[in-house]
Amino acid sequence: MKCSIFIFYISTWSNNTSLNRGNSKNNLNDYYGAISDYNKAIELDPNDAKAYNNRGFSKDDLKDYKGAISDYTKAIEIDSNYAIAYYNRGHAKDDLKDYYGAVSDYNKAIELNPNYAGAYNNRSIAKESIGDLNGACEDARKAISLGNESSVKWVSENCN
Repeated sequence: MKCSIFIFYISTWSNNTSLNRGNSKNNLNDYYGAISDYNKAIELDPNDAKAYNNRGFSKDDLKDYKGAISDYTKAIEIDSNYAIAYYNRGHAKDDLKDYYGAVSDYNKAIELNPNYAGAYNNRSIAKESIGDLNGACEDARKAISLGNESSVKWVSENCN
């Protein structure tokens, strides 16, 4: 009996271990090692949206924005209410200068989490990039009201 419980525990633990180890490696800037661990987590559970999202984050750190977008999209296919995956995909689209696509993803992240200060902040940056200064100011002010102070100086310099 102990043996079968132990084996079950190891089997369950392995997916979480791979995911956690990938997170640790990503935090240490070992992006290739992190991707390897996320690949293992996905192999063990192909429906783990967090593993796809986190692998996308590591790819983003390696400037593989198209690969990151692919992983974020897979995470969204698995969990269509995953606001962070929409936010991250928007960020990768921003990096590819697809500002309209980024705004669309930030819109969805905000729809899912109306208090997502980072999404308002990043949407303001994307809106500024497409020439929507009024929308950028509105979003930056909203981000500030939600506790994201990174736009305070920009708002004071660019918004009436």
